[in-house]
Amino acid sequence: MNFQVTVLKILVSYPDGFAAMADLKRDMAILATSGPDWSDRTKRLAARVPDLEIFSQNLVERENGGWKITAKGRAALNFMEARSGATQVMERGPTEKVVDTPVPVLPQPAERAKRRRERRERRREARERVRANASQVAGRDV
Repeated sequence: MNFQVTVLKILVSYPDGFAAMADLKRDMAILATSGPDWSDRTKRLAARVPDLEIFSQNLVERENGGWKITAKGRAALNFMEARSGATQVMERGPTEKVVDTPVPVLPQPAERAKRRRERRERRREARERVRANASQVAGRDV
């Protein structure tokens, strides 16, 4: 698994491109144990940008308690994922001034929002079952 590509992919999935360190670590652990598909995918993407350095190239910034993807980072990720550029390799150019223009927040896909609601509902139901079981156990002890 390519760490730097994974960081870019995780950050781009968060609103405003910012993720707290705890969230990054959790997502990284999930992807690292997800099997060879993710590892193969990140290796393919990283091959398109062989000299990828997310911090020295200003693709990711450290902010209070987390990391944030920059507009340049989004552009690099788009380049890596572009189908037409499969044979091209992005070269590290001289330090060029990059103007960070605000990137509009993309709406979350409906399916992802639906899964999130379902997970919330399952957690709520599980909490209610635990409370009900605890009150039954407490009632028997009396």
